[in-house]
Amino acid sequence: MTAIRGAAAITGAASGIGRALALEFAERGCDLALADRDEAGLKALAAEIGDTRRVSLHHVDVGEREAIAEFATAATAAHPALNIVINNAGVALLGSFEEIDQAQMEWLFDINFWGVVHGTRAFLAHLKTRPEAHIVNLSSIFGIIAPPGQSAYAAAKFAVRGFSESLRHELAVAGSRVKLSVVHPGGVATAIARNSRTGVGVTDNARRAQSIERFEIAAKTTPKAAALRIIQGIERNEPRILIGNDARFMDLLQRFRPGTYWAPLQRKLEKMAKGN
Repeated sequence: MTAIRGAAAITGAASGIGRALALEFAERGCDLALADRDEAGLKALAAEIGDTRRVSLHHVDVGEREAIAEFATAATAAHPALNIVINNAGVALLGSFEEIDQAQMEWLFDINFWGVVHGTRAFLAHLKTRPEAHIVNLSSIFGIIAPPGQSAYAAAKFAVRGFSESLRHELAVAGSRVKLSVVHPGGVATAIARNSRTGVGVTDNARRAQSIERFEIAAKTTPKAAALRIIQGIERNEPRILIGNDARFMDLLQRFRPGTYWAPLQRKLEKMAKGN
């Protein structure tokens, strides 16, 4: 069991799952080091938390390794008892492989994959000094299945999964007190689709609108419910945290049909989009 106490560092904290996690951690008595590019969002969140907890705010672009290193230094200085790190920040990119260029793919990887790796590396030495500690890395259900139109996103989220699982095994073999969970959310009602970038080769604006609409229809899980599930997973030291019935279904489907899951899944998604 990992107790929710001490202090937590959260990236992507100004909105969505990160924001919900910050509120839930504060309610449980944790101090917080909150990072995001959205400074106004961070200030609004801090105001909502109030002065019951010690909260430090950090303007961080997780796509920049130096910024993450500076965040870790500042966060651990402000919160010496920091023992939970949540690498949550992420972005989305609309378009098939041939519709996105190399620069866009690298932009996404810098945030969704390297941001997780650099965040883990920057905090790990400090976490090893704590009596108990936990790293939480956000992958996606698209780190378990890979639908068309998500080649960059799925590649990065599969990479987060592989990195996290290997590191977890390394920590266990070493007898480390640091635990690690990788999170695979299904559809969570955040603004990630609305804030997504569009591939340079995508010329159909209606497709973007349709993609956002379909995501919002399918995104049944609230950020609060996702945060509560992650906290439960931390407390239980769960190595893999699936969020939502959709994620559990897709995980099971790919286990039974690892090479041919897409056809039945596509039919189910089309029915969901029609409201059936």
